[in-house]
Amino acid sequence: MNEEILIPISMFLVIFGIFYLYLSTRNKERLALIEKGVDASIFMGGVRKESPSRKVFILNFALLLMGIGVGVFIALLLSTYTTLDEDALYPATIFTMAGISLFIGYNMTKNLE
Repeated sequence: MNEEILIPISMFLVIFGIFYLYLSTRNKERLALIEKGVDASIFMGGVRKESPSRKVFILNFALLLMGIGVGVFIALLLSTYTTLDEDALYPATIFTMAGISLFIGYNMTKNLE
């Protein structure tokens, strides 16, 4: 058997194992709570006080893309008007601006209702 075929098979087995453990553990936990007399309506979602995950994802993704764009623009300006090394300038500026934008997104998601 070729070693190349073992990689996709092992990846499939790892992903399957993670999902199986997650679902079986969740099921056992729910059954234990129901046996103790906890109301089963807590599993139906109910009223959530946190922001919807779709809005949070879209907000963070949009801010990340804007941060990357601003990072490229700033790196272009810095490489044009300074003598800094371009090989280090572009990744450093892009990652810095992306991190700043994700931090801003984190603070903005705390304010969502």
